[in-house]
Amino acid sequence: MTANTVSTCDLRLDYGTTPVLKGIDIALPAGNTLALLGPSGCGKTTLLRLIAGLLAPSFGQVWIEEELVAGNGIFLPPEKRGLGMVFQDYALWPHLSVAGNVGFPLEMRKIGKAERDRRVIEALRRVELEHLANRSPGALSGGQQQRVAIARAIVAEPRIVLFDEPLSNLDRELRENMVGELASLIRQLGLTAIYVTHDQSEAFTLADQVAIMDHGLIAQLAAPEELIEAPASAKIAEFLRLGTVANMRRTATGWAFGSAQSDHALGPDAPFGHEAQVLISPHSLQACAPEQAVLTGAVKAVQFRDNAYLADIAVTEGADNLVLQIASNSRMRLGERIGLEIVSDCLRWFPAQAGQAP
Repeated sequence: MTANTVSTCDLRLDYGTTPVLKGIDIALPAGNTLALLGPSGCGKTTLLRLIAGLLAPSFGQVWIEEELVAGNGIFLPPEKRGLGMVFQDYALWPHLSVAGNVGFPLEMRKIGKAERDRRVIEALRRVELEHLANRSPGALSGGQQQRVAIARAIVAEPRIVLFDEPLSNLDRELRENMVGELASLIRQLGLTAIYVTHDQSEAFTLADQVAIMDHGLIAQLAAPEELIEAPASAKIAEFLRLGTVANMRRTATGWAFGSAQSDHALGPDAPFGHEAQVLISPHSLQACAPEQAVLTGAVKAVQFRDNAYLADIAVTEGADNLVLQIASNSRMRLGERIGLEIVSDCLRWFPAQAGQAP
């Protein structure tokens, strides 16, 4: 096992007879960031707590820097694992100054005052708060309090830092600014990090690898670009909002959307009556004149995102209330009828299944 990694092997946790984690295997190389992404209740925070030592596993192992810290009858408490942690609610002591909060972990390790003061100022400098060392946490903004929590996590110079939705209490604009700064700080310090979030943008900005969790399992673990280009299932594609997942049925002459009668030569060969699902992303559609198109629809909604307009098109060929999204450089008019040309090479096909987001 490579030094400076976090690894788990068949990690499980049961609450009574209810399985919460159902066998998690991860191996995080030194200097990388892993984001645990998923909705509430999927098990991501539970996994983080097992790695931190705040919970003991029902089965399986946790390794930190080549040392077994949980499993096989071994269980090291959090303070023996050499980790830094940043929590959602900051967990700052109101009766201590900013410097006192940051220095608290060093005080518990009985580090001398001179060395402690030096490390505290250095940690605060890294988060650009050294000028507020003597302030009370209650006098700081939410963003500043979060920076204090980050400084406290890194003051003991751990190689591994765990983040439990650290930005979720901040407003959107501040969160967007902080996530970039946090990513830069993690890389600058050469940290290995595990980051729990339900925010896709945060995960993709920060992480080298993203684990999408679903009901106590890792549904897919991959780099952000791979998740976008090659989601492992229709469920993951819908969760990541990559486009519309449509139910398809093989006819004698092509593929049909749901109960629609119009056939499209879109995808792979398959027997008559075969069913599948296909991810139709905004960039796999091109607008054309309605009279030239097999597939047409009416503009239902328009929004501006990422330097382009995204239009929701309600398909009119009886395709079971199918709504597709198309990217456009110009704003389409609500109610406008347009034709849709599908770029078949940009589609991603999946076996037929219940296409619900995790």
